Amino acid sequence: MAQKVAITGNEAVALAMKQINPDVVAAYPITPQTEIVQIFSTYVSNGLVDTEFVTVESEHSAMSASVGAAAAGARAMTATSANGLALMWEVVYIAASNRLPIVMPVVNRALSGPINIHCDHSDAMGARDSGWIQLWSENTQEAYDNMIQAVRIAEHPQVQLPVMVCLDGFIISHAMENAEVLPDEVVREFIGEYVPQKTLLDKEHPVTAGPLAFTDSYFEFKRAQAEAMLQAKPHILEVAREFAKISGRQYGLFEAYKLEDAEIGIVVLGSTAGTAKNVVDKLRAQGVKAGLLKLRVFRPFPAEELAAALGHLKALAVMDRADSFNAFSGPLYAETAAAMYDSGAQTKMVNYIYGLGGRDVGLDDIEKVYGHLARIAESGKVDQRLNYLGVRE
Repeated sequence: MAQKVAITGNEAVALAMKQINPDVVAAYPITPQTEIVQIFSTYVSNGLVDTEFVTVESEHSAMSASVGAAAAGARAMTATSANGLALMWEVVYIAASNRLPIVMPVVNRALSGPINIHCDHSDAMGARDSGWIQLWSENTQEAYDNMIQAVRIAEHPQVQLPVMVCLDGFIISHAMENAEVLPDEVVREFIGEYVPQKTLLDKEHPVTAGPLAFTDSYFEFKRAQAEAMLQAKPHILEVAREFAKISGRQYGLFEAYKLEDAEIGIVVLGSTAGTAKNVVDKLRAQGVKAGLLKLRVFRPFPAEELAAALGHLKALAVMDRADSFNAFSGPLYAETAAAMYDSGAQTKMVNYIYGLGGRDVGLDDIEKVYGHLARIAESGKVDQRLNYLGVRE
């Protein structure tokens, strides 16, 4: 029977890792992720898991050790944040290219510089084209649930790709919330025993890992990798349906909140969705037809499904907690706009960059965005596409 507990996001992720009982965890600390591997290390030292816990000298080494373990047939995991993810950069790409089903919680934190330890999405957004599946969490419950589902998604025979489980630093990682956790045996049965398709230790069926590939073969490797990401979408939904059977919690590619009859709406990732839902409720009580789409799966990007859910809106704001510095928009806006354009939707769109370096975004801030959308919906004109919310300028 599931148990309701008060737990932080980092504790919930570490608990999910304990229940998964991976073969190898390569660990290196970085704020605000450190607690995950620290808590998990106590499970190792107390004999509650069978994991080989590898303490390494850097995040580059942590991902390298995870790649080596996964290539040898182990169920491998690590965790990181911000500058740590950046230091992994080379090997993050190698993990995806080698089709290794590593699962890595990423506790989202601003990338330097200046040095900042608080939340924004610049770390995971910087890695958006690395070939990793990305699942995003609104709260502690979703971080826990996404961790468990990530294992099944990564290891699916038609996917075989690594997965990042993203949760907002400090806002989720260190805040205590009520969450429902599953019994260990239920999680173990759900994820099942890992049977790798190929391993370096199989002497009867030798394979090459990390080969040199020139012009005659490199493109084919990349095409196969791209096809795996295309195939991932239905399997993410398949795993979600099966997870609902054991948890009662249903997940999709995104959550549409009061969106069906909405005239104005917001697209957002992570914990800000909870704040925005409160604003939607307030505006609805005032007769404003406001809605929200909280994206859960950023990679693979659900372009067609997203456009179908948003195409009826008169005005839409896409909120980015990261800036692309391309003098056009943030990363989430660019992909959402492309999806909407391809669908033929006539929705007027604006972009808001917000919350960089952990700057708070409150109810009043979100209300300002909806107020802007209401004016656009009435006039039919976009006065300023790129906006910065809550910044002194």
